[in-house]
Amino acid sequence: MKFNKRCFYRFLFLFVFFIIVLIPSCFAAGDPKIVSKLQTGFEDVEGWLLKLATPAAAVAVGTGIFMRKFSFGDEERIRLGKKLIRNSLFSYGFILAIDLILAAIKAIIS
Repeated sequence: MKFNKRCFYRFLFLFVFFIIVLIPSCFAAGDPKIVSKLQTGFEDVEGWLLKLATPAAAVAVGTGIFMRKFSFGDEERIRLGKKLIRNSLFSYGFILAIDLILAAIKAIIS
């Protein structure tokens, strides 16, 4: 079996993240300052991501539509436009799904 460095680093990052951030917040009587700062920081990043995702998805879909519309029969541009529209809608849906999952987890924890 071949050793995969990338998989090992991902596992190590997740392990350290759970050990440092999640476990102390579960057992502490109150949240330590660093945990509360990390939580507010992640909430801020989440808010910025959602605020930027909608216009970015709209621009990507609009670009894909214009690529299809003004391809003038070029099959490669039509395929590229379809791919751009599909991928941008999938990415936007993925971001919204992550927000929904995080909200559900937060409701369960609270």
